[in-house]
Amino acid sequence: MVIEGAAEVLQDRRDEREVLERLLEGVRGGQSRVLVVTGEPWVGKTALVEAAISSASGFRVLRAVGVESEMELAFAALQQLCAPMLDRLDRLPGPQQDALRVAFGLSAGDPPDRFLVGLAVLSLLSEVAEDQPLLCVLDDAQWLDRASSQALGFVARRLLAESVAVIFGTRDPGKEFEGLPKLAVDGLPDADASVLLGSVLGVPLDERVRERLVAETRGNPLALLELPRGLTPAELAGGFGLLDALGLSGRIEGSFRARLAGLPADTQRLLLVAAAEPLGDPVLMWQAAGRLGIGVQAAADTDGLLSIGTLVTFRHPLVRSSVYRGASPSERQAVHRALADATHPKVDPDRRAWHLAHATPGVEEAVACELERSAGRARGRGGVAAVAAFLERATELTPDPARRAERALAAAQANHQAGAPDAALRLLRAARTGPLDELQQARADVLDGQIAFASSRGGDAARLLLDAAKRLEPLDPLLARETYAEALAATMYAGRLERGDGVRAVAVAVRAAKPAGASSGPLSAADLLLDGQALLITEGPRTATPILKRALSAFRGDGLSNDELLRWLWLASVTAIHLWDDESWREVSDRYVQLARDAGALTVLPLALDYCAVCRVCAGEFASADAMADEARAISVAISNPDVSTSRPSRSFLAGWRGRQAEALRLIEASDRDATRRGEGYLIGVDRYASAVLYNGLGRYELALTAAQQAHEYPREMATSNWALAEQIEAATRTGKAEPAARALAHLAETTRTSGTDWALGIEARSRALMSEGEIAEGLYSEAIERLRRTSVRVELARCHLLYGEWLRRENRRLDARQQLRSAHELFSQFGMEAFAERARVELEATGEHARKRTVETRDDLTPQEAQICRLAAERATNQEIAAQLFISPSTVDYHLRKAFRKLGVNSRRQLKQHVIQPTARAEAAARKP
Repeated sequence: MVIEGAAEVLQDRRDEREVLERLLEGVRGGQSRVLVVTGEPWVGKTALVEAAISSASGFRVLRAVGVESEMELAFAALQQLCAPMLDRLDRLPGPQQDALRVAFGLSAGDPPDRFLVGLAVLSLLSEVAEDQPLLCVLDDAQWLDRASSQALGFVARRLLAESVAVIFGTRDPGKEFEGLPKLAVDGLPDADASVLLGSVLGVPLDERVRERLVAETRGNPLALLELPRGLTPAELAGGFGLLDALGLSGRIEGSFRARLAGLPADTQRLLLVAAAEPLGDPVLMWQAAGRLGIGVQAAADTDGLLSIGTLVTFRHPLVRSSVYRGASPSERQAVHRALADATHPKVDPDRRAWHLAHATPGVEEAVACELERSAGRARGRGGVAAVAAFLERATELTPDPARRAERALAAAQANHQAGAPDAALRLLRAARTGPLDELQQARADVLDGQIAFASSRGGDAARLLLDAAKRLEPLDPLLARETYAEALAATMYAGRLERGDGVRAVAVAVRAAKPAGASSGPLSAADLLLDGQALLITEGPRTATPILKRALSAFRGDGLSNDELLRWLWLASVTAIHLWDDESWREVSDRYVQLARDAGALTVLPLALDYCAVCRVCAGEFASADAMADEARAISVAISNPDVSTSRPSRSFLAGWRGRQAEALRLIEASDRDATRRGEGYLIGVDRYASAVLYNGLGRYELALTAAQQAHEYPREMATSNWALAEQIEAATRTGKAEPAARALAHLAETTRTSGTDWALGIEARSRALMSEGEIAEGLYSEAIERLRRTSVRVELARCHLLYGEWLRRENRRLDARQQLRSAHELFSQFGMEAFAERARVELEATGEHARKRTVETRDDLTPQEAQICRLAAERATNQEIAAQLFISPSTVDYHLRKAFRKLGVNSRRQLKQHVIQPTARAEAAARKP
């Protein structure tokens, strides 16, 4: 690039310009595009983006700039970007409107989930782009406040068909932008760099000096333009005055500081005011300048480093940082004091408090209190990272040791919630050095355990949480119970990878502890659930089942708050599985998903979707389970969480039940690896169960028996160990091993008899039939089919038809066998259980009947998301309602529907229903045909 006055013009960059031109063309064609432009300071990122803006004819352009000093103010950059669009706010769904209004401080309300804010921004962009293509530019994205960068990262991953382009310019892409398309901008080629260097030099340059400058700057245009400034012609000619080999940014900043030193003193002070004022507000800048005695003449000549118009802008962020870092601490404090005095305490109290904090050299309780109030307001807007920043600075300014420790503990908790474990641990250590009271010490212990659990599901988390819960017992019984639940979760997740028998230790402690509401009336649903789980672990199902049934009944009722439900429904789902209660399992898991959707709790939703997906697998609704697992994966990616969807239970379940051996073993192996790395031993048990199902379907019974026994090695791992008993019985009877079959049946009956549900008794009857002969076996098979037909666990019903048919064939009752095997084959084929379907086909052909080949339906061509959108559309949901439920934009819904319509050969929503209903009803109807 070359410089003409203050304007920048691209000299080369043909490849980079083509990338940006293709981006704009894609958006003109109705698609969304995202690009993260990366590179070191002043390598040409801004010039490229400016060129793209110049080429964006017909686009509406929105722009926001990350400011280093605003990184702690929640949603500051997002509000800057969205301000011109807020006139469309009333067109968004109500929850999204509320989320944005609260996040931007336009109204009061409960703190919104930051990803619900992101969804609202996505909808807002989609709404605006209906009128004309939209180009959103985020400069200096490395300095975006964390709440904004998380929300914008979410938006970038959910854009698809909105005629929106989003360009991030950043030095370092960071976690929030991982996985997004990138354009790395490097220095100019040597030849172009040499030409650019020559364009700003007025004297001949020694060739070796020229080569050194080009090499050391790595072709960075700004360095080539700025570094020669201040060097005499003689120094340049011989190279004697060249700078030492500092970092490139440091050398560029040094060049700017040299230019600043030549400016009048008042001009330097004015630039410092502008550098410390993040909004670029000229009125605020001049008001602060006036308090420092700086007149307007100070702006007469800033050497092109500062422009003052409707906004105050520096030539480059490095100029801002050079000005700010080059000032002494006392100079910066004076400027921040003036800015605090100029900032209206009611209009912008948080920035005023932040300026006051930077203006205070020592400790000052009054300022610390201001920051604490700002933290409260930030919490109300959902800006957890801002809460942490305000409280941390308040801690530093607090003179009283006890108050200081209290604030350090609060700052540590906020940092943990914001996903900053290192800062949380540092502040936690600081808090422990102060005089904490007994309750504060206990809360610190809880936080220790929570941080350990977040970093690794195994390890010391359970022990730390259990010790904290015991310490809390006499101090805060309600918090103690919640901490016991967290300790139980930690031990359940750790499973077989935990050292010792931690789950029993937690259960014993829960039983010894007094329930939080015991003295004031009946036990709460949460207390019933926690006490019931403790009884299940210590006394077994006979004692625990009655109380657990009461707990499930309470969680299916209407007496609990949404917060309580979101906190406890995971355990209610696990309990329903333990009790073989398919009806409650479906209801509570569906409710868990819906509540997470309604609350915009995207950090919770992937887990809720997973419980729901496993339920759908058991119902034979593989397409629905696939869609849920796919959505869980997409949301994990969109919120920048590690994508562990391949090692979630639903993925292993689907793989095992589908029976595609190579795919299943690859998924299970990856899941085992990830589970071991994260300390989630329960997933290893799930994987062994999935392996047992896979091998039973394939008829490889020795391998199935080994896998089932391994699945049951740790019987307290969530709930799949009970299911593995049925797999063990089938595999053991098929290999002629009576002892492991009998042992498994005895364990199985302990849970099925106390449960008494049709699912439980149907599985027990089927398992006993495998170990019986003659009329007894036939009666048990008939009972199992009749009971399982009354449940939603259709995969087990299909297997019962198969086992009964296999038994009938061995009894030489071929006609009776055909009916059962035909039912099994139809169900397996419709569900997509390929290994079991093949097993049924072979058996059916052995009876003399050729199995009907499955008709491949057009519905199978739909992607999981297309199938899910079609299902919702068939249920008469509008595009906006579907978008809100699936955390995408209405334009993306329309895009997927158009694709699905073409695949299905339909042209209206009324025609969708016959194509997207679940296969179970059709399969059962087909199976009943003679």
